Formats: sequence, C-alpha cells, structure tokens
Amino acid sequence: MRIGLFGGSFNPIHNGHVALGKAMLEAAGLDEVWYMVSPQNPLKAASSDLAPEDVRLQLVQAALDGEPGLKASDYEFHLPRPSYTWSTLQHLQKDYPDAEFVLIIGGDNWECFDRWAHYEDILRNYEVVVYPRQGSEVKKVYGVGEKVKVLDVPLFPVSSTEIRKMIHKGENIAGLVPDAVLRRVEKYSLYR
Repeated sequence: MRIGLFGGSFNPIHNGHVALGKAMLEAAGLDEVWYMVSPQNPLKAASSDLAPEDVRLQLVQAALDGEPGLKASDYEFHLPRPSYTWSTLQHLQKDYPDAEFVLIIGGDNWECFDRWAHYEDILRNYEVVVYPRQGSEVKKVYGVGEKVKVLDVPLFPVSSTEIRKMIHKGENIAGLVPDAVLRRVEKYSLYR
C-alpha cells in the first residue's frame, strides 16, 4: 500500500485540507492519505491558540468521516516530542513494514526543508510530494531528483490562521470548514 503522510497542526482542519487529500490520492497514486495530527511541531513556536491535540484530532476525524481513503491519525501522540518527521517515518516503517510511505508537504515547508531533522535521510529513503501554497514558490531542490515530485494540484486560498482570526472576530466560517467541524467549533466555543 502507498500511504501519503499529510502532517500538520490542523488547527482547525479546513475544506482546503480535505480537498488536498482527495487530490493527492489520485495525483500521487496513493491508496490512502493519513492526516498526521502533530502534537508539537519543532519548527513552530508554542502558540496560545493551539487547541489541545485531542480536540484537533476529533475535528480531523469529523472532517474525514465518510471520505474514502482519508484517515485521521494520532500516531505522533505516542512518540517522543517534539514530533520530528524522520523519527515518525522510522517508527511507521517498523510498525508497517509492507507499506510504502510518501511524505506530502506544502511549498512553504519545502522552502525550509533543509532545516528539518535528517532531511537528507528523508530524501534518500522516501518519496516526497510537494504541493504549492499561496505565497510560496516551489523552487529549491536539495540535490535530489526522482524522489521529489511537485504536483500541480489546485491552490486553496484559505489557512487555519485566517480561520482562527475570523472566529475570534465573530465572523462566519461556514463554507471554509466541513459542516461537522463548524458544528463542533460552535458547540465548544473553540478559538474564541
């Protein structure tokens, strides 16, 4: 099985994340896309508006309910923190020896990929699929060819940061997040 690993804070997950996973299934020839909810990103400063990991996981589960091939994962919750992708990949390969893991990252992360722990080992051992992000160009190549693919998938002009700001201001986020996520954000007064 070819499994795409789509890591992120998903704070909160939005329609762009879901659409991107669907597009990646086909564009990258994947059997599944696992949304790896990150408890702690080592390249991001601790944030006061980061919802608890279990809440973010529940939002991802709700968003992906009924979406074939898209799965919510709490795998990194059970690993040492902060969550280094190389460490996650090593553990996954041990736990799922028959799976082929493909790393899915945005153009913004690709621009700073040389700051990732063991990035050269990742590039040597795993396929990396890069998707464009608004405001970032996919141009750096870290001495690698066929294992890195830049896929032409639609750009989604929405970010979790913008959505949190809208919620904080009391603005309507309907249409930006799946309905199940909207219901939970409202019911539990998240990001207010």
